[in-house]
Amino acid sequence: MRRMIYQVYVGKPSKLYDHCTASVAAYCSRHGIDYTLQRSPILRIKPDVFSTNRSKESYEKHGGFLPIFEKENAFDYFDAADQIAIVDADIYIRPDAPNIFDELKPETEFAGVVEREMPITEQYAQKIINYSRMQYGQLHNNKVDFTPNGLGFEFYNMGLMVMNKGITRYLRGETPREFIMRPEFKDFVDGAGPWKWSTDQTLLNTWVRKEKMVQQHLDWKWNALYKGVRDDKIKEAHFVHFFLKDLLPERGENVQRLMEEIC
Repeated sequence: MRRMIYQVYVGKPSKLYDHCTASVAAYCSRHGIDYTLQRSPILRIKPDVFSTNRSKESYEKHGGFLPIFEKENAFDYFDAADQIAIVDADIYIRPDAPNIFDELKPETEFAGVVEREMPITEQYAQKIINYSRMQYGQLHNNKVDFTPNGLGFEFYNMGLMVMNKGITRYLRGETPREFIMRPEFKDFVDGAGPWKWSTDQTLLNTWVRKEKMVQQHLDWKWNALYKGVRDDKIKEAHFVHFFLKDLLPERGENVQRLMEEIC
């Protein structure tokens, strides 16, 4: 069985991204996993300039396209891989982390970590409630079941997603670009209304839910949100996700200090 980890690292160089992607490459080497790092834009998804709610800066500084949708290029690799994990470039993998693909059940089509199931801080719990209501409340009311509870709506943090080849049937023969540009996803790409600042996370969560894929909730240790997960738990994580640059030493460029804080 061929397994692959796919990462996207486009834009300006970053010491944080350099360090994190190097940790992922080393992880793949240890576990015999194929590794693909995309360093240049391929899909170049653009919002509709006549209807977008996104600020011009969010896409003009990248040549008019939205790099947040580049990860979906990984779908093109299912002709060469049976299982693919897409891992954000700001995720660090510890040297002793086990093989994430061994966690997948045979029937699983999509696997990820649900944010509200992490050992989160009280402060971040409130953020999840507010964020999920904004992103998924309207969709839930339109018959996409996001199973709300006291901690907000159930959504995966798409910084880490693991898929079996069976997921390709939901692409219906489309290329990654054709998939993202489906009319049903236009509001997400354009950043309409509550999705002004959304990434591919809302789009993908909606897709997984609407298609009623066979899903698997992975343990939080596979995508531990730094400063979202409690400090007393972060050392237990296999994958540490530095998702909020404003909370990192020198916005993540002081890698040595950052590593000291999680070890």
